[in-house]
Amino acid sequence: MARPISLHLAPRNTRAELNSRLQQAPMDHAEAVLAAYEVLQGLHDRGVLELMRGTLGGSEKILEQVVAVASGPESIRATRNLLLLVTALGEIDPALLSDLTKAIPKALVQANAEESKPPGLFKLMATFWNKDFRRGLAAFNDLLVVFGRNLTEKAARDR
Repeated sequence: MARPISLHLAPRNTRAELNSRLQQAPMDHAEAVLAAYEVLQGLHDRGVLELMRGTLGGSEKILEQVVAVASGPESIRATRNLLLLVTALGEIDPALLSDLTKAIPKALVQANAEESKPPGLFKLMATFWNKDFRRGLAAFNDLLVVFGRNLTEKAARDR
């Protein structure tokens, strides 16, 4: 009859293995360790580590203040509004938004360059002959039409 082979493994000394790996690590990863020291020194030189230490020390007080501000109705509305804006921005074609963001600084420069007096009635009427103005006005008009439609639908749902 076969007899089982007895196997006696020496117990592992995990602490010694870990210590051995730790002693070998600086040699295996010398460049990374030096780079980490440089980053750490840079953070120290700029006071970031001191800021982090202070934040950790006052974390309970900071957390209390954050909770107090975040639990207010204004913060809840702001968060909801931010989510709605992010959703709306996600639905806009970046090329269209790019056109708008390029137009805003140019329009502000032009508005600052013009006279400080408001334009006269004739000048305002003359802008209606400008095709770019009419195109922009039509786009804004479309926005107002859709906004009005949404208000009408909301009023009908609320009845």
